[in-house]
Amino acid sequence: MNNQDNISYEKILSFRWTDLDPNFHLRHSVYYDFGTQQRIELLEQLGLTLKVMQEQHFGPVIFREECVFRREIRFADVITLRAKITKLKPDGSRWTFQHEFINSEGKLCATLTLEGAWFDTQLRKLAFPTPSIAVDILKNFPKSLDFTEL
Repeated sequence: MNNQDNISYEKILSFRWTDLDPNFHLRHSVYYDFGTQQRIELLEQLGLTLKVMQEQHFGPVIFREECVFRREIRFADVITLRAKITKLKPDGSRWTFQHEFINSEGKLCATLTLEGAWFDTQLRKLAFPTPSIAVDILKNFPKSLDFTEL
């Protein structure tokens, strides 16, 4: 995890044979899986654990998720996944995460963008998370250079 420059969190990815498609490059849905895994790991590391969300009856809900593919990723490629927030409402209720898949040459292979909000798991509707930890974590999460307040 790299938070030194407050630009993004980073993770080096490793691929499995099952992550490939018949063209021997990374299968499209695997990009989404890596983004999801990185977000959950980061929230856990920052204290917003699945246990906290379960106890407080809230969790993230996705409105839109899109991946733009620029360069293929192959099995042996060394890829760094970078995460940051590009948009956030001041109250932390809605947000946009962005993941960049960067190869060892520093070239952008794909950009995954996810727009979401918080969801009350008992009322089954959008909600503001009760514990301020959720809002504090998002406000302190690394922001993109083009960060926009919603």
